[in-house]
Amino acid sequence: MENITVIIMLLFGVAFLSLISKKYNFPIPIVLVLCGVIISIIPGLPVIALSPEVVFIVFLPPLLYHAAWYTSWSDFKQTIRPITLAAVGLVLFTTVAVAFAAHMLIDDISWPLAFLLGAIVSPPDAVSATSITKGLGLHPRLIAILEGESLVNDASGLVAYKYALTAITAGNFVLWQAGLNFVVMSVLGIGIGLGVGYIMSFIHKKFVCDEVIEATLTLLTPFASYLIAEHFEASGVLAVVATGLFLSARSGTIFTHESRMMTGTIWSVLTNILNGLIFILIGLQLRQIILGIGDYSGWLLFVWGASVSLVVIVVRFLWVIPATLLPRFISKKIRLQEEFDFRNMIVFGWSGMRGVVSMAAALALPLMMNETEVFPLRNLIIYLVFCVILSTLVIQGLTLPWLIKKLKIEKYSILAEEYEIRNIIVSQTITHIEDNFSLLNDDLLHNIKSKYEVKFNRLQKTELPANFFGKGKLMGGEIFNDFTKIQIDLLNVERNKLESMHKSGSVNEEIFRKIEKELDLEETRLWMEMYEE
Repeated sequence: MENITVIIMLLFGVAFLSLISKKYNFPIPIVLVLCGVIISIIPGLPVIALSPEVVFIVFLPPLLYHAAWYTSWSDFKQTIRPITLAAVGLVLFTTVAVAFAAHMLIDDISWPLAFLLGAIVSPPDAVSATSITKGLGLHPRLIAILEGESLVNDASGLVAYKYALTAITAGNFVLWQAGLNFVVMSVLGIGIGLGVGYIMSFIHKKFVCDEVIEATLTLLTPFASYLIAEHFEASGVLAVVATGLFLSARSGTIFTHESRMMTGTIWSVLTNILNGLIFILIGLQLRQIILGIGDYSGWLLFVWGASVSLVVIVVRFLWVIPATLLPRFISKKIRLQEEFDFRNMIVFGWSGMRGVVSMAAALALPLMMNETEVFPLRNLIIYLVFCVILSTLVIQGLTLPWLIKKLKIEKYSILAEEYEIRNIIVSQTITHIEDNFSLLNDDLLHNIKSKYEVKFNRLQKTELPANFFGKGKLMGGEIFNDFTKIQIDLLNVERNKLESMHKSGSVNEEIFRKIEKELDLEETRLWMEMYEE
């Protein structure tokens, strides 16, 4: 009970600091990792650790599912080549480079342990990439690649992690078998994820009619996808990602507006708590971890931590430059279709922040090899992982806005694109009014149409005056309800057009979610204002 009290109080502290960071536009992932450091130096706090077996199950499915939910499938498809090169090629390259550096630097670390460390720190973090790049005005294609890379690379990094762990605990590792198993696990994991997504979409669409039940099901879905895939020895990570992408692309048709509003809020709260909790746990264990590596000198520990972090940062540039330029050199089609700016390549190279997934993987390392033998160098590996997370988040995260400014990258104006999308939706709705409501009462038709003609000025969001229809006379509830119902019908026209544009990939994901939420809120307001006799 005392430990639970400590965690809850620390969560309050993290939430308060997150509130401050939000107010002053300071990236929350950096606040979280600094909170971990602060917690580790507070005297008297207990050492609290979750069982390594449950760390992955508790943290990975919901965090990956939430990240997948807010990833645009159309953007993902359009940038699949650079995402694959980064999420698979760069992850494996980083794993090998870090393993080589760690093995050369640290005498005690074996090759399997070195590869294990490399696999843990190889994937950049989706939450960190999104949080730190948000509001910097980067081009949507670059953001799509960063988010897609951070989503898929967890799968390749964690598969490498699994095989390195097997080599340590079981003592056997065959490269060609590992490569074949990687392909099988990936394909099977994606298949299971899509299957779970299809089943859940059918359930949501045909059977569920209550937003609380729908919200509950969305919370359980990533765990179901992950556990089913793991049961069949497939990639649980890819299964969760596939399920999230599948359901997200269909959220406009399988969920009600109440469900979308409720689930969006619940998921934001849940992921915020989980992100804070993982760094609280590492903070509570960090003092014990430092004591566990007390046989090494402080200088050596600093050099090792700094060196591994430097390798992680430098290797990204060593991969990104040829991976960007070679396809352009080989393919004329790529040169013609894809705009190139070397400054975006530099920004991408500097955006490899590590975060919660690497931390969860480190905390999930087993305590024991068997009943009598402890897991070798567990404390040292966790310490090095924390150094990489701290270095990349603080150094790269804090300097990224400065770098963008120095490179003189012109901010991409998403407002212009948003205006264009809104213009298309409103124009389509006005056309629908003219084609389908010509027989309505003139006053009613005029005011319905006027609402959309002034939509960009947001005049329709003001309170509706009592004499809106009656030229000074208060009208009864019937005509008001008719007016409200027509507005709701037209909101569905807007939503259908927005959905069709989303499916065709002609609307930015951020704009889509913003307008979708606006329509949901408007529909909720209209239903609440419906006159009841």
